[in-house]
Amino acid sequence: MEFACKHVYVPPPIEKPKRSALLPPVKKVRPRTPPPPPPTPLKELVGPLSASSASPNTLQVDQPPHHPRPRSGPPLPPRPAFLTKFPEYTEVFPSTSPLSPNSEGPPRTPCPFPPSGPTDKQPLPGNPNVMLIDLDKIVTDTNNRFIDGEPPACPACDSVLDTCYDNVVGSCYFCQSWETSGADPPISQLCSSSAPYEDSLFLLTPDQEAQVPDTLLVFCIDISGSMSITSRVQETDGLVYKSRLEFVQEALLQCVRDLSRTEHNTRVALVSFNNEVTMHGHTNVISWRIGGDDLIEGEFLKNAGLTFPTPPLISEAWDGFQAEIYGLQEGGATALGPAAAVAIGMASQLPGSKVLICTDGRANTDLGDLEAEDKDSCTLISSTIFYKDLGEYAASKGVTVSVMSFEGTDCRLDELGRLADCTGGEVVISSPEKLYSAFHRVIENRTKATHCTVTLLLPTTLCVKGEREMGHCVVRKVGNVMPHTELTLQFGLRDQKEHSQVLLSTGSVCIQLQVKYRTRDGLRMLRVITMHKEVTSNSSLVLSSLSLSVLHLNSIQNSAALALRGRLRDAQKEQETQAELIQRAVEFQQNSGYELIYPEWVKAMNPLNNIYNYTRGNPVSSLNSKSLTDKGAALLFGLKHGNRMSITPRGGDRTLSDQ
Repeated sequence: MEFACKHVYVPPPIEKPKRSALLPPVKKVRPRTPPPPPPTPLKELVGPLSASSASPNTLQVDQPPHHPRPRSGPPLPPRPAFLTKFPEYTEVFPSTSPLSPNSEGPPRTPCPFPPSGPTDKQPLPGNPNVMLIDLDKIVTDTNNRFIDGEPPACPACDSVLDTCYDNVVGSCYFCQSWETSGADPPISQLCSSSAPYEDSLFLLTPDQEAQVPDTLLVFCIDISGSMSITSRVQETDGLVYKSRLEFVQEALLQCVRDLSRTEHNTRVALVSFNNEVTMHGHTNVISWRIGGDDLIEGEFLKNAGLTFPTPPLISEAWDGFQAEIYGLQEGGATALGPAAAVAIGMASQLPGSKVLICTDGRANTDLGDLEAEDKDSCTLISSTIFYKDLGEYAASKGVTVSVMSFEGTDCRLDELGRLADCTGGEVVISSPEKLYSAFHRVIENRTKATHCTVTLLLPTTLCVKGEREMGHCVVRKVGNVMPHTELTLQFGLRDQKEHSQVLLSTGSVCIQLQVKYRTRDGLRMLRVITMHKEVTSNSSLVLSSLSLSVLHLNSIQNSAALALRGRLRDAQKEQETQAELIQRAVEFQQNSGYELIYPEWVKAMNPLNNIYNYTRGNPVSSLNSKSLTDKGAALLFGLKHGNRMSITPRGGDRTLSDQ
C-alpha cells in the first residue's frame, strides 16, 4: 500500500462560512468609547449673510444655496511643517524574506519547507490524497506468517479492531463520529507510534486441504461465415492468401504446442460457435452440439459447460486436440453470447481458469445480440445487462475472460469487453499475422489469486472519491489478480466546512486496508494493513513529496473508467484537474527530471484528450452518450486496468524529491 503523498492533505478551513438559520443570532457588543462628534455645519463655518447683501426678492431657506461657495469667511490655517504633501507608506516584508544587512531584527527561524522551491500556501487543485494498492505484491508476499482463524472485527463496518486477539478498543475508530462525541480517537491503540503500520495475514480456512493448482484454458473460437475472409501475407514461398480461420488455427496449434512443453498442469478445451455452439470432445469424450431454442437459455448453457467432462492434461491429449483444430470449418451466424456462457461454465470447474474469446464480427443471435443498435435499442440494453451479469458470474467462479478481435472489424467491444472488465482480463485487437503473439501474451499472464475483494476503511470525516462517490467504508470487488495488478483510490474530506478544522485538530488519522482473496490452492486469506498518516493543510509539504507515477496512474484509471461509463466530459475534466496538480508540483520543485515521465503520461492520456475521435457517429437513441468504437474500447479498457509499468519508463516509481 503506497500513497502519492506522505501526508493527508486537508484544504484550509473556509474563513467565513455561512451561518445556519437554526443557530441563535449573533450578540452585538456595545462599544466602550463614544462615537466621534458630527462634522461642523457649513453655515457655522462660513457665517450668516448680512442684511445689506441680501436681495429683498430672495427667498430665504434653511438649506445652503447651490451656487459656488462664497469667498467670504476666515482664511484656512497654515499647513503644519511636519505634515508632508504626500503620505509615505512603509513596505512590510514577509517573515520569510531576508533582512537587509544593516537592519537589526529578531533571529530568523529555519524555514520548514525544502530550499528547492518557494513557499506555496495556495489551496491545491485536484486531489493529492491517492492510494495505490499493489495487489500482485500483496497476494504473493510470503514474508508474513499467517494467523489461523478469523480476526476480531467490528460488527458494523467489519474493521479489524486488534490483530493480537486482545480487543482493547472500547469503540470502533472507523464507526464513531469523533467530531460529534468530543473525545479523542484511540489512534495509539490502533497504530503504535514506534511502527508506521501494522501488517497481518490471516488464514480463514485452516482446515481445508490444499488443492492441486490445475487450470483450464478454454479457447472460444468464432467459425462464422466472416472467418472465410482472406488476407495476403508474405511467406518464404512468396505471397499467399490465408483466411482468418487459418490464421487462428496456426496460432492455436503453436500456443498449445508451447504449453505442452512448459505447462504440464494445464488443461485445454475448445469451444467453437457459428449458428450453433460445439464443445469439442477429447480422448473418449464425443463433442456436444447445442442449437435451436437451447441457445436462448442462459442457465442451461452455463450448466451444459459445467457438466462437460474436464479434459485431461494437454501433454496427454495433444493428438486429439490437434485433430479438432484442423477440423474447424467456417460458415453460419455468430452465436457469441451462448458460446461465452458455455465456455465460462466449462472453465468454472477449476478456479483460476481462463477463457479466450476470438471473434471477427458482432454477435447476431437472440442471446447477447449486438447487431440491434439501429433497429431496437431495448434489445441492445438487454444484451448489455447479459454480458455484465455473465462477467460477474465468471468473476464469482474465479474465471478470467479475455476478448480478441481483428483489425478492421466491428465487434462492439465496448459491450463485449464487459466480460474482461469484470474478470481482470484483456481486450485485444490484433492483425492476423500477429495473432500468435497476442494469444501468447494473454496466456502467459497467470492468475495469482481469485475472488479478490478490497475494503478501505477511513475515519468518518473522510470519504472515498473517484469513479463513484462513496462513504468512509468502501468495498471493491476486484475478482482475479493478474501479474502487476494495481488499483488506485482517491479519498478526501467529506465536508470541508464541517470537518476541515476537526480533522486538522486531531493531527493524524488511521487508514485500514483489507484484502481478502483465494490462493491458487484454494485457501482463503485476509491481509490487513493499518497505517498512521499525519494531517496537514500546508500545500508546500504536500507538493514536496508527491509521487508522480501514483498520480499519473490514478488519473488514467479514473478518467478511463468515467469514459467507459459514457461520462466523456467528466473524464476530460478529471484529467485536466489532476494535470494542474502535477504541473503545480513541478513548478514548486523546479526540477527537470520530470521530463522523463511526462511524455509517457501524455502518450497514455492521448486517447482521453481526443476521446471523441473514438466514438461512433450515430449514438443509440435511448442513451445519453455516444458509444465507443472497437479501437476506443480496447484502449480505454487497457487504461482502466493499467499499471505503472505501462506509463513509467522502465517501470520505476519516481517522486519529485528523488529525481
